[in-house]
Amino acid sequence: MGMPAEFHDIAKRVNNWGRWGAADEMGTLNLITDEVVRAAAAEIRTGRRIPLALPLQEHGVQVGMIPGRVNPLHTMVQINQELFGPGTVACSDDAVTMGLQCATHWDALTHVSHSGKIYNGRPAGTITAHARAEFSGIEKAGPIVSRGVLLDVARAKGLDRLPGGHAVTPEDLAEAEEFGGATVRAGDIVLVRTGQMRLYLAGDKHGYGFPSPGLSVRTPQWFHARDVAAVANDTLTFEIFPPEIENLWLPVHALDLVEMGMHQGQNWNLEKLSTACAEAGRHAFLLSAMPEPFVGAVGTPVSPVAVL
Repeated sequence: MGMPAEFHDIAKRVNNWGRWGAADEMGTLNLITDEVVRAAAAEIRTGRRIPLALPLQEHGVQVGMIPGRVNPLHTMVQINQELFGPGTVACSDDAVTMGLQCATHWDALTHVSHSGKIYNGRPAGTITAHARAEFSGIEKAGPIVSRGVLLDVARAKGLDRLPGGHAVTPEDLAEAEEFGGATVRAGDIVLVRTGQMRLYLAGDKHGYGFPSPGLSVRTPQWFHARDVAAVANDTLTFEIFPPEIENLWLPVHALDLVEMGMHQGQNWNLEKLSTACAEAGRHAFLLSAMPEPFVGAVGTPVSPVAVL
């Protein structure tokens, strides 16, 4: 069963294939220019740093819904081992096995495909078990540093957390933008807070994942019109789950990553940032969200920091 006509109509409106050339592998991150970063640095007023990543731990957000996406399995491989003989400096080392998208992460543009294609019209078959992502692996994203804008949809509605069945619409984004007093500009990274993270922080891992508020299939047009560079939020699935259109699974992923070429992030902890922005009375900041450059990877852990 192919994608419905409604999906293809939106896809045509947000499609960026060829916009930055046939060889482009970065998508909307091209919008983060040197000028954008210089302007982002001007958002720093106090120097307060707000971490946005979840701890990497065995009891993380994953509950087995996605095969192979395991929480970090941390192993000590050396403990106080005197490598160069008795009485020498002793070393401890460790190793980890984990899904690259198991906690706070960026999706690479190759994370999903549809109709046999990935971003910029390349064949989905260029992703293989041995070569991994031949094009648009996460290492091609480069440094992600820009102006961040928190669209605190939950707080704008006077709620701690949006209901599980709430699809965040363009109207919700505009309401949160007005509430925060920070107009979204070209090259910005937008963080959308639903408050869903509160469930995970309270110990309800299953409730955190399902049902979940999230972005509506109509939101990619809002981001496209404003030339947003990337979007992240505080949910497991990024978009509303179960889907708002019956049997249309992950359409926002397909529109953002494949059609628009816009990286998206999930499982970002925006609770402290929400409080800090409310206290400061401003919702724009410098955001550093550097992807780990795993070559050919379709996603990566990230430890983002907002600097107010």
